[in-house]
Amino acid sequence: MWRLRRAAVACEVCQSLVKHSSGIKGNLPLQKLHLASRNGYHSRHPTLKLQRPHLRTSFQQFSSLTNLPLRKLKLSPVKYGYQPHRNFWPARLAARLLKLRYLILGSAVGGGYTAKKTFDEWKDMIPDLSDYKWIVPDIVWEIDEYIDFEKIRKALPSSEDLAKFAPDMDKIVESLSLLKDFFTTGSPGETAFRATDRGSENDKHYRKVSDKEKIDQLQEELLHTQLKYQRILERLEKENKELRKLVLQKDDKGIHHRKLKKSLIDMYSEVLDVLSDYDASYNTQDHLPRVVVVGDQSAGKTSVLEMIAQARIFPRGSGEMMTRSPVKVTLSEGPHHVALFKDSSREFDLTKEEDLAALRHEIELRMRKNVKEGCTVSPETISLNVKGPGLQRMVLVDLPGVINTVTSGMAPDTKETIFSISKAYMQNPNAIILCIQDGSVDAERSIVTDLVSQMDPHGRRTIFVLTKVDLAEKNVASPSRIQQIIEGKLFPMKALGYFAVVTGKGNSSESIEAIKEYEEEFFQNSRLLKTSMLKAHQVTTRNLSLAVSDCFWKMVRESVEQQADSFKATRFNLETEWKNNYPRLRELDRNELFEKAKNEILDEVISLSQVTPKHWEEILQQSLWERVSTHVIENIYLPAAQTMNSGTFNTTVDIKLKQWTDKQLPNKAVEVAWETLQEEFSRFMTEPKGKEHDDIFDKLKEAVKEESIKRHKWNDFAEDSLRVIQHNALEDRSISDKQQWDAAIYFMEEALQARLKDTENAIENMIGPDWKKRWLYWKNRTQEQCVHNETKNELEKMLKCNEEHPAYLASDEITTVRKNLESRGVEVDPSLIKDTWHQVYRRHFLKTALNHCNLCRRGFYYYQRHFVDSELECNDVVLFWRIQRMLAITANTLRQQLTNTEVRRLEKNVKEVLEDFAEDGEKKIKLLTGKRVQLAEDLKKVREIQEKLDAFIEALHQEK
Repeated sequence: MWRLRRAAVACEVCQSLVKHSSGIKGNLPLQKLHLASRNGYHSRHPTLKLQRPHLRTSFQQFSSLTNLPLRKLKLSPVKYGYQPHRNFWPARLAARLLKLRYLILGSAVGGGYTAKKTFDEWKDMIPDLSDYKWIVPDIVWEIDEYIDFEKIRKALPSSEDLAKFAPDMDKIVESLSLLKDFFTTGSPGETAFRATDRGSENDKHYRKVSDKEKIDQLQEELLHTQLKYQRILERLEKENKELRKLVLQKDDKGIHHRKLKKSLIDMYSEVLDVLSDYDASYNTQDHLPRVVVVGDQSAGKTSVLEMIAQARIFPRGSGEMMTRSPVKVTLSEGPHHVALFKDSSREFDLTKEEDLAALRHEIELRMRKNVKEGCTVSPETISLNVKGPGLQRMVLVDLPGVINTVTSGMAPDTKETIFSISKAYMQNPNAIILCIQDGSVDAERSIVTDLVSQMDPHGRRTIFVLTKVDLAEKNVASPSRIQQIIEGKLFPMKALGYFAVVTGKGNSSESIEAIKEYEEEFFQNSRLLKTSMLKAHQVTTRNLSLAVSDCFWKMVRESVEQQADSFKATRFNLETEWKNNYPRLRELDRNELFEKAKNEILDEVISLSQVTPKHWEEILQQSLWERVSTHVIENIYLPAAQTMNSGTFNTTVDIKLKQWTDKQLPNKAVEVAWETLQEEFSRFMTEPKGKEHDDIFDKLKEAVKEESIKRHKWNDFAEDSLRVIQHNALEDRSISDKQQWDAAIYFMEEALQARLKDTENAIENMIGPDWKKRWLYWKNRTQEQCVHNETKNELEKMLKCNEEHPAYLASDEITTVRKNLESRGVEVDPSLIKDTWHQVYRRHFLKTALNHCNLCRRGFYYYQRHFVDSELECNDVVLFWRIQRMLAITANTLRQQLTNTEVRRLEKNVKEVLEDFAEDGEKKIKLLTGKRVQLAEDLKKVREIQEKLDAFIEALHQEK
């Protein structure tokens, strides 16, 4: 009974394996089954002696594809008896699977430890790339802004749902262990898996493929993958650019972040502009970062800058120097692609070709204006702002190209000037040097690399850019030479990053989009990328722009606070110096001082209109007589007085007065009036104002006065009207009262006495000191003076003999005088006798005229009677009355013209001059000078710089 029960159990196990084995379909032949299985078909088989426990297969018990509950049978220990030879391959399969389990588990443990150890070794070999994070584009770090990973995560199935589809490995292992205990393990490995052997043979065949082909294939796949993602990135950036443009145009409240980023670079650019004004010589005080673009002439600096700005904004020329002064370009985001200068409000639309041409022309004009006469380049900076959607925020300075030889038409010091300008910008320890090298020429001909290596020997702030790579690949025989240039092995210069770009086909009319397409197409087919000489992130101006922008902002964040602290210290020092030197004065800079001086000058001009008419007429009359007195005495009065009778005297006077009025007198009167206005204006401008007077304005007031007087012109119609008035005044001979008669006599006496005094002085200079001065002051006469004295004495004797002598000496009289002098041993020349006679006779005549003037004091009565029945004739008094009246009328006319017209016109000219000076910074610097002005100017600039730096730092922290 016990044997039958065990046989039944074994039969059930075999039937279960037959029915549920995954590798067997249909019914098996009986002779193929186990002996215990045959008993299931033939229950009365006499030879069946199999002793096996009843067991159900684990394929059915732990299958994940059925939900039927299965019973697990308990196996009792049995003794094995005689067993014939069995050919039962599922049991052998289970046994091999159990062996494979140990192999897999052992391999997994050993392989895991080996993999961990290898990973740690590789990790230690990999360098620290944290300093090169700027090479990776911003969009990689900001990809979570464009892709909603949370939404994707929610859409994916959970780990519990996925676990439902995975097999239960614990149950599988348990079933396999049961099978191992049930079946024997003594069978040889005759039924090994042939499929596994065939797989091993295929693996061996696959390993025969050469490693070189694998590497080539992997490189090709990597290149295509990089280009694929590069195109995807460019497409996303283009879409992002359009979205940014739309967002910036809407001016919504929800875009504060973009507005902050836009204003941040503008704030930083303003700080640099103020610094450039404060520190025109670019001293070491200014250590704020800039991207300095340097390179050899025609190396492609301007083209690289235009690709970064995405517009052809600079003048172009074939081989000639176009960049003649530094150009500071501030790139920032904006809804429209426009450009504008710092000192102008005009916007140039960079999407229109006519505006681009106008912008290039304006830049060229400004460069030529900055270049002084006799020079080729200028250190003065042109500040330009370029805004547009998708532009990388940074500040770049395009410098003149470095030259090796000074050609014809250049100043002799052009090479040294370019070197000094480049060094001035590059010596800033926080400046990013963008070194441009022409790839189409021999690297040994480059000059700029040596200059850059001197300024940044460790390459911590240098980015090397190889331009014209398309021409280099076409012309260079060995592509590895380009790789050496890119990797910095061909130069002693070290760099933070190396890039290769293509900036067009050499046609200046190419658009930026066309250049981009050509650049992308070239690098897609270039051997430099296919052979891994260049990495994908090292090519295209787009990657260069991203890298430079990231490096720029990294440098800004690292250095701006240190610069702010240094300016705080500078401000404290300047304020302390001002308090010690000027404790009672306000801190007025040059512009504020100019405004103060301007108000004072305008007040002084207005005070001209407050001058009384009497004062104007007095100074005009006196000035006019001083101007015409010589002509009146010498050319009118003296010739007329030589006549013998009153009729001839009056006729001569009338003729000469008419000629004088028609030709000279009106012009002289206008000149006198203009000079009088100048003198009064100068008196108001220069006279001290007591304690309120500030001598710091003296140079400015003097310059304003001179420029205003130079610009002021008298009305041309004034002479014509004045001529008529003067002519009518001189025609009048009727003296109405005794008062006017006495005034005329007084005027005549003053004029004659002044002339007599001048004549006495002339005679004294001619004959030397008299006996009194010789004795008191120990002075002696010269030989010539002695001759003049002897001649004078001889001529005076002649006049005493004939007091009515005419004004001129006759020839015989000259001969007589000369012979008389020779008899006394004095040799004289006839010309000396004539000169001496002129002064002697003039003194004699003036004394006689003064005596006659005294006689005419009581001659008004005879004048009223026209000197009838009287030997006294006072026609000379009438002449001076006519002159005096003409002077009074002329002075009154000029005063009216001054107060009504000319003072206002002068005030207008002064205002124009002040406005011109206000716009001319160099003029203000020249006219407002001194330690006080410079100290106030520095203090104001430092305060402004500090305030702007503090605002920029605050905005920078907000952006973080």
